[in-house]
Amino acid sequence: QVQLVESGGGFVQPGSSLRLSCTHSGRTLDHYVRTWFRQAPGKELEGVSCLSNSAGNTYYARSVKGRFTISRDNAKNSLYLQMNSLTPEDPAVYYCAATALATMCSFSHEYNYWGQGTQVTVSS
Repeated sequence: QVQLVESGGGFVQPGSSLRLSCTHSGRTLDHYVRTWFRQAPGKELEGVSCLSNSAGNTYYARSVKGRFTISRDNAKNSLYLQMNSLTPEDPAVYYCAATALATMCSFSHEYNYWGQGTQVTVSS
């Protein structure tokens, strides 16, 4: 049974930074496409950033490009999302997900595994 557990969310002021982590257990996800999604209250699930499996290609939503950085550490079974210059448009529950059904990044893939989410709040 694969489990994804997010951490690192919190309450910060605009302009601050947070680093989200997603640690997995149960099997290796080295060859999976790894993605961060977010969902704000009353809004649909939104793809934030994606990391392809072996080539390490990345993709970012326009709203976070230049501010967020996705990375992975296979030795630590972890995926990260470094979020800088947070704005009042960024608050949401952030989820990590993984899929073995593709090799390249896309927010529209069917994802095999999901974490439970971590809350990010940005307010002055």
